[in-house]
Amino acid sequence: MKKTETMSRRTFLSAAAGTAAASLFTTAHAGALYSSMAQAGNADPQYPWKDKGVIDLSHSPYAKLKGVPVAAVTIQEGFWSKRRQTNVQDSIPSMYDELIAHGRMDNFLRLEGRSDAPQKGPVYSDSDMYKWTEAVGFALQTQNLPALREKADTVIHEIVAAQEPGGYLNTYYVQDRSKLRMLPDTQTTGHELYNIGHLIQGSIAYYRATGDPTLLDAGIKFVDGFLLPNYGPGPNQKPIVAGHPEIEMSLIELYRTTGNHKYLELAGYILHGDTRIPLKERQIVYMFCGIPFTSRTKLEGHAVRAMYACCGATDYYLETGDASYLNTLTHLWEDLIEHQLYITGGVGARSEGEAFGDAYELPNARAYGESCAAIGNMMWNYRMLSATADARHADVMERALYNGINSGMSLNGRLYCYRNPLAFDPSTGDRIRNPWYDTTCCPPNLERTLASLPGYFYSTSSEGIYIHLYDNSELNWRLESGNAIRITQTTKYPWEGRVNLRVMPGQPEEFTIFLRIPSWSRASSVSVGGRQMGNIAPGRYLAIRRRWSGEENIELNLDMQPKLVRANPAVAEDTGRIAVQRGPVVFCMEQLDQADAKPDNFALFAARLSGETTAQYNADLLDGVVELTHAGVVNEQAASAALYQAAQTAGSGGQSMPLRLIPYYAWANREPSNMQVWIPYSRA
Repeated sequence: MKKTETMSRRTFLSAAAGTAAASLFTTAHAGALYSSMAQAGNADPQYPWKDKGVIDLSHSPYAKLKGVPVAAVTIQEGFWSKRRQTNVQDSIPSMYDELIAHGRMDNFLRLEGRSDAPQKGPVYSDSDMYKWTEAVGFALQTQNLPALREKADTVIHEIVAAQEPGGYLNTYYVQDRSKLRMLPDTQTTGHELYNIGHLIQGSIAYYRATGDPTLLDAGIKFVDGFLLPNYGPGPNQKPIVAGHPEIEMSLIELYRTTGNHKYLELAGYILHGDTRIPLKERQIVYMFCGIPFTSRTKLEGHAVRAMYACCGATDYYLETGDASYLNTLTHLWEDLIEHQLYITGGVGARSEGEAFGDAYELPNARAYGESCAAIGNMMWNYRMLSATADARHADVMERALYNGINSGMSLNGRLYCYRNPLAFDPSTGDRIRNPWYDTTCCPPNLERTLASLPGYFYSTSSEGIYIHLYDNSELNWRLESGNAIRITQTTKYPWEGRVNLRVMPGQPEEFTIFLRIPSWSRASSVSVGGRQMGNIAPGRYLAIRRRWSGEENIELNLDMQPKLVRANPAVAEDTGRIAVQRGPVVFCMEQLDQADAKPDNFALFAARLSGETTAQYNADLLDGVVELTHAGVVNEQAASAALYQAAQTAGSGGQSMPLRLIPYYAWANREPSNMQVWIPYSRA
């Protein structure tokens, strides 16, 4: 990639000066948040800190859709309630124990003279505690969890106590390493900005749950006291590069929280790239930062970095309306869905560099598909959905959520997948689910995603309300007119396709309900008050505009017929193979479910293209799942056949054998077993 600059540093500096003249200021620790808000003219102590979504789009001028608070949606007994209950009862508490056992808090306590343990973990270890705190923050937005809050309060105060008077906070670059702080080479690999970005995100989630700004004050103190005075476009400032994108979306969310425009400006400068830090081509590709974001033409490099960079760039568009960003984001999104997206919603083909591959390079057993990358994919598509109101982004969100994200955490909530392959052979010795990784970014990332999930179900617009996701739930919020709105969903989704929605506005009002028709549902029906609706198209929102009053019912019926899916012929590893999807759920074969299957003949099982697929809910299997049975064959003769033979002699026969399939997200939750998503097919 050619390293280009679309705007000179001098031009950027002039533009930034024209948009805001906010001066630096010094704050006392306890008052950092309100001092920052006061500078922005937003010092009202009654600032509604609870009424914000996963990201706060309430004042974003270029957001077509506005989020609803996590607390506004109650997910009731059904599919996601099990996962969310496990998350708060098992995952978040047990991850706390793991973090403590592996010295993550000792790193902070050592700086306070309260521990003599050496520094433990990689350079990004501080972020583990910040993401865990964010998970607790989102969980507290929907539930009263005294034990978790007590732990989090202790963690927060121990973190803040390690902060230096000038605002710097990092447990790795201290003592002998302090001379390395924010040097250009350190910025590319040292994760200082990545760490503080996660602190900011975690502190905002916690503040919106509790009103406690203690950790948020520390984040503001770092940015105002250390970062802004020393790094940026000013003549006396040093150069800056993200290294691992994360700081961009964090700064923009901090801008949304405080109203201080300087945070948005710094995020824009980082997205623009700083030519004073010379970068090699491989760094530009791998880090997905350091050059103008708008010069990017394809997704490449480290998959998580790329997804987080796209999140930050979309946030920047939502606040500024810079069309060049939306054009670039749209082009990159098309590259994602046309060339780089796994059927599970995972991204990242290569273990080397945890990276995107070439177009159509989507290996199965070697797939990396890091859990964090699938989460980044969902986060980005939520932002793109907010920018465009295009249902295609909600489709990708749902695909990632039910499959590539949901697979990242075991059903008992205590084991995690770092990578999520689409084929697996346990004889390699690889243990795919583990309670701990020294790079433990994925577990708390999964936990914060499940905790924040209610905030992804709905959005509002000036026209009405959008419904993105389906599950037993109740929304209690308001339209943009201020009118109260209550919507309850009753369903057995994703196992059944019927969703009943009761719509109850506070006062009669004419508005539109935008009902998502998933792209996988080819034959859907919708009735309102018993009257059938027309113009129902898959992959679109059905706009239902009317005067709503009292209690009115919408019934949505989606096509849950299992579907055999083929990949583009350019995806070499999937040639001659099919996958099976039912509703939003992708299925897979595990060896232990197949009659007479052994490790040495598992690869010989094939699905019949003309075969029937039956679905049955099994409450006793894997916490309750729909299990599919599909007609198949096993070609035992293939094991003894020659490695190469004349094409015309190759047969497609074999012994008939029903294939049993389970949801992909539930694999590797029993004994070790071979697994495959893409199954060879037989035409016979």
